[in-house]
Order: sequence, then structure tokens, then C-alpha cells
Amino acid sequence: MAKQDYYEVLGISKSASQPEIKKGYRKMAIKYHPDKNPDDKTAEEKFKLCAEAYEILSDENKKARYDQYGHAAFDGPQGGGGGFGGGGMNMDDIFSQFGDIFGGGGGGFGGFGGGGGQRQARVKGSNMRIRVKLTLEEIANGVEKKVKVRRKVQADGVTYKTCTTCNGSGQQMRVTNTILGRMQTATTCGTCQGAGEILNSKPGGSDAQGLIVKEETVSINIPEGVTEGVQLKVGGKGNEAPGKNSIPGDLLVLIEEVQHETLKREGSNVHYDLYINFSEAVLGISKEVETVTGKVKIKIEAGTQSGKILRLKGKGLPSIERYGKGDFLIHINVWTPQELTKEQRNFFEEMKEDDNFSPNPQKSDKSFFDKVKDMFS
Repeated sequence: MAKQDYYEVLGISKSASQPEIKKGYRKMAIKYHPDKNPDDKTAEEKFKLCAEAYEILSDENKKARYDQYGHAAFDGPQGGGGGFGGGGMNMDDIFSQFGDIFGGGGGGFGGFGGGGGQRQARVKGSNMRIRVKLTLEEIANGVEKKVKVRRKVQADGVTYKTCTTCNGSGQQMRVTNTILGRMQTATTCGTCQGAGEILNSKPGGSDAQGLIVKEETVSINIPEGVTEGVQLKVGGKGNEAPGKNSIPGDLLVLIEEVQHETLKREGSNVHYDLYINFSEAVLGISKEVETVTGKVKIKIEAGTQSGKILRLKGKGLPSIERYGKGDFLIHINVWTPQELTKEQRNFFEEMKEDDNFSPNPQKSDKSFFDKVKDMFS
């Protein structure tokens, strides 16, 4: 089933400003908040989807990629998605990252009971970034890439204990005397950085946080039609963080396109220069051409002029937004011989005065500029 449009999720238009996006998220989050909908799994899923939509649309760079490519710009393997959809995030992560939207600092908000009280922050590991090079054929068909990454993971045998500074809450309460009286504020615990736990014991070979570097093979399912510079996300395959309740970061995959030897990409269209000799142009011929999806046989009519463009509809690259495929454009180039035998030279000398060899373009013959215009229409 296709994922719902993020703008529809938040009930806003695509031209919405950032304040309107925030307002739309708050409205929908309040509607589906778990404190207002206890034990309602459908409401919980909608609440998570609202947070996912806001995570993308509230970030100008992510919003620009989403507006251009849709969900495909963020849908990585493992269903990584752009935010929380399958990426390992849960309700605690949403509250810790977007709690300020509700006007409170903890799990509850406003007048809905605050069922969870103060929620302990879950520490997330750092993201990792890699580049993956793809050929034009791989882009055309989609591909599964297996890459080796060296990521930090918790060492076997490492243990953690409750932070004695915050007693596992992840927060420290501070009381400040102000002109309005005594004000109590909660800040992130400086000892455990909000995790609520600290290192208890670590095995040899691990660092000060109980982590080691481990090489791992990760499968990346790359959708067809990606473009240079698109970034995909593999949820949970970045570095791990210390703590029993921590969650790993993500693996961010930047796509690089390998230039093809004979084909040139232009969006979803592909261009190919086909050279034929003078005799083939005069008499006509059938040729086999290699496209990005396999070989096709084309017929070149007798009397074909140099510069003619043959268009094979739907033989180009698929759109990353799943809007069909581009075309494969074959540019015919008639090769003029540079060296002739005596007999060949005599023949062409005789043809100089032959009317059949004199240029005689018809009104139906398109100019170079008309052909360029057709290519982009």
C-alpha cells in the first residue's frame, strides 16, 4: 500500500510555511496522542506517522528532497523511511525529539493526563555516511548492493548501571530564585547525557564507553531511477551508543553515478550516438542497439539524413517518483570517409553534377533547432 502524502497527514497544503507545518503537526499529534487514545493501536500508528511527516517537512533540506522525489528520497532498505517508519524509533523517541511541540518537557502534555510522567531520553548512536557508485544499468533496473562498513557496537560482556546522579531519570532538577519566586526546571543529566545509565564494567579492547569497532556486511536495496546526489537511509545500521536502552544511528547512503562509455543520461531520457556509413544511409539498414535494459533492433530507412533522431518510447530510465519511463533517443550520424580509392573518387566526382545527389531539403524536414525542441517536449 502506498504511503500517505506527508502534507495530507498533517492536514496542510504544499505551500504551507514552517509555522503552519508546526501548527498542523501539533493539531494532529494532539488528536492522536496516546494519552487521549489509550490502548488504541490505530491512533498510535497515526501519531507516529504525524511525527515522521513533521520530521521531514520541518527540515528545509529534507522537505526540498521530499517535494522533488516523494517518499522514494527517504525509503531505504529495511523500510527505513524518512523518519520513524521502521527505523527503530518508538514513542519515547518521538517524545524526546518533539516534546516541545506539545508545550511540555515530558511524556504527558497539556490536559491529557501525562500518563508517562517524565520520560527518560534514549541515546541514539551517531549516523554513518558512505558513497555507493551505480552504473546506468543498475540505476535502470534497481539493485541490491552489499557493502562492508566498520561501525561501533557494544562489546560482548559490557554492562551498565543506573546513573547515580539522576537516579535513572536522565534529568536533573534545578531550583532558581527569580523575581517571580522559586522556579524549578529540568535539564539533561550531565553525567549520563540523558540516558539514565552509566558504564558499569567493560571487557578488554573496548573504549571508554564499552564500544568496539566491528566490520559488518550491510545489504542496501536501491530503487530504480535514483539520481546523482540522492541520499538513502538504512535505519539502525549506524554506530551504536552505550546503554541498554540506547538505539543505533543510521547508515546514510549517497548515490554516485558512473558515467557510461556510450550512453548519456538526461533526466529519465537516455541519448546514444549511432554512426552509420554513407552506403547504409543511402540504402537503409537494420541495426542492433544496446539500451539500458537490453538490446533492441531498429530499422534505418533508405535515404536517412545525418542528424535524424529516432525515439524509442519507454526505453529510457524509470522515474524515481514512479511516473513511467523516459525515452531512448538515437542520434544518427552519417560517417563521411576521409580517404578514397581512385575508383571511389571517380564515382563521387561524377555524382557532383547529378541532381539526385544535390541537397533538396523538404519543408517537412526539421531543422536542428526543431529537433532540439522535440527532444525537450
